[in-house]
Amino acid sequence: MSEELTSRIGRVALRELALQGIVDYASLAERTERELLAIHGVGPKAVRILREDLAERGQSFAGPR
Repeated sequence: MSEELTSRIGRVALRELALQGIVDYASLAERTERELLAIHGVGPKAVRILREDLAERGQSFAGPR
């Protein structure tokens, strides 16, 4: 199982991601940046933080769909 997402992105973003089934880095890596930005409460800053966290784990967002 993958680690839970960082709280540095804020409560609203975490809640909205969880509602979409994105609760850890494994599920995050299955999504594109564009998909994430379409979720209420998830903005460019949150996506940047999540991109950096994925990179630290040797992962990245999914490619364009």
